[in-house]
Amino acid sequence: MKKLIGLQGNDRGHWVGDGFPVRTLFFYQDMGKQMSPFLMLDYAGPAEFPPTTERKGVGSHPHRGFETVTIVYEGEVAHKDSTGQGGVIGPGDVQWMTAGSGILHEEFHSEGFAKNGGTLDMVQLWVNLSAKLKMTKPAYQAVLDKQIPAIELKNDAGQARIIAGEFDGHTGPANTFTPLNVIDLKLKKGSTSIPVSEGWNASLVVLKGAVEAGEGVVAKDAQMLIFSNQGQDIQVNVLEDSIALLLGGEPINEPIVGYGPFVMNTKEEIAQAMQDFSSGSFGKIAH
Repeated sequence: MKKLIGLQGNDRGHWVGDGFPVRTLFFYQDMGKQMSPFLMLDYAGPAEFPPTTERKGVGSHPHRGFETVTIVYEGEVAHKDSTGQGGVIGPGDVQWMTAGSGILHEEFHSEGFAKNGGTLDMVQLWVNLSAKLKMTKPAYQAVLDKQIPAIELKNDAGQARIIAGEFDGHTGPANTFTPLNVIDLKLKKGSTSIPVSEGWNASLVVLKGAVEAGEGVVAKDAQMLIFSNQGQDIQVNVLEDSIALLLGGEPINEPIVGYGPFVMNTKEEIAQAMQDFSSGSFGKIAH
């Protein structure tokens, strides 16, 4: 069994653009080693937006050296990027964008969501790429709810949706570069064991509810339990029905050097990314 090594949360929020009020639950500058291959998680919402004719969100901005994963629970997000890809994702859908060598993208509330208003509830996760893959070709995957396998957990402990990786004999639809699991969980009250591989970092992000691990350590809304990479599986006591995100992965044991939207291995590579972006080599978003 993996040992609990920390409880992490953040009750201070900030805005990303004018459409996403987020709490950053972890960031690589503080927790790069414990969370690798994951770099960051922003929990946006739940937040209520009134009907509007304005475009709320984040305009064109660059990324290089990693992947962004957006999981929508409520609301709708419209995406467009410099590879020509894009679309609208709604409740249960996921978009998995590989920035790789460089991409421009924009994220806004969908036209329909803006028109009607409602609750926005979503997560954005950053996933690192190893040095040999930092400059891979940019790509975009739209993973719809109906494509994501949903299975019942053993002993009637709840339900798991396998977004990426393998879990209890089922494989998620998202293509990844690093061995990892991103599992969307609905956990019922009671004690349960969740499978995670030996040698992998693991964390359980509690979006709503209350989950206990270790000796009386409880994660509530927008808090996460962090486990060691030694041992297999995690044991938790779900104190009330909860929605959580299981993040597990093989660590990438390489230097992490980041600046804003770029995450590389050296300062020189960051300087090159800034120069490439300034010169326009990341392309353009077609409108």
